[in-house]
Amino acid sequence: MPELPEVETSRRGIEPHLVGATIQFVEVRNGRLRWPVSDEIYRLSDVPVLSVQRRAKYLLLELPTGWIIVHLGMSGSLRVLPQDAPPEKHDHVDVILSNGKCLRYTDPRRFGAWLWASELEGHPVLAHLGPEPLTEVFNAEYLYQKSRSKKIAVKPWLMDNKLVVGVGNIYASESLFAAGIHPDRVAHSLSPEDAKRLTQAIKAVLAHSIEQGGTTLRDFLQTDGKPGYFAQELQVYGRAGELCRQCGTAIKSGKHGQRTTFWCPCCQH
Repeated sequence: MPELPEVETSRRGIEPHLVGATIQFVEVRNGRLRWPVSDEIYRLSDVPVLSVQRRAKYLLLELPTGWIIVHLGMSGSLRVLPQDAPPEKHDHVDVILSNGKCLRYTDPRRFGAWLWASELEGHPVLAHLGPEPLTEVFNAEYLYQKSRSKKIAVKPWLMDNKLVVGVGNIYASESLFAAGIHPDRVAHSLSPEDAKRLTQAIKAVLAHSIEQGGTTLRDFLQTDGKPGYFAQELQVYGRAGELCRQCGTAIKSGKHGQRTTFWCPCCQH
């Protein structure tokens, strides 16, 4: 599933092509996604795109009358193409623009979403999200206070979008390694210093991944059709049995729920 850096990479990729352009119409070839494509989206015509924003893993297209909320799901991707580019099997939504381009949504598994919101505040998919990890609201004191009563392992705790958005499986493993914290540590065992290192690590890992264009996943492509580059620099994720680049110890893996976790038994405590 595309994580926060992949979604932010997509946002930055499509923004220059959409902002200032007018949506002439939207062609929906298959509206049966995770939730049905909202009726309002079918009816859009001659409306300008004011901004392209992101909240957690949702892309937000601001229009004068409301917002298109896009989620890429498990396998979705967005590309900016010429209007006459022929669609393929899994190309479900085209946003036809006044500048001769179209924003094309491709999703083989159809687990993404195209929803409409007259206003964002209180919308069901956004209402219960925690703070953005790259903002000042997400800081060491916040993380430490939130951890006080938590008796679950720190890795799945970090992946709770009510705590902080966008720290998915890959980036939780990488951030815990960077902070030197074992993923099995109980969350309430974190010290103020642990919380400080962890928040700094999360911000640094996510920011670096965004700069590099996101993590290369099997189903993820940027808007220009090229994969991201951050996977080449992963320290622990997907490297079980390989040697830690810091200490030479073999990387281990295990399960938290249904998600695989990776860590160095020497560098993380």
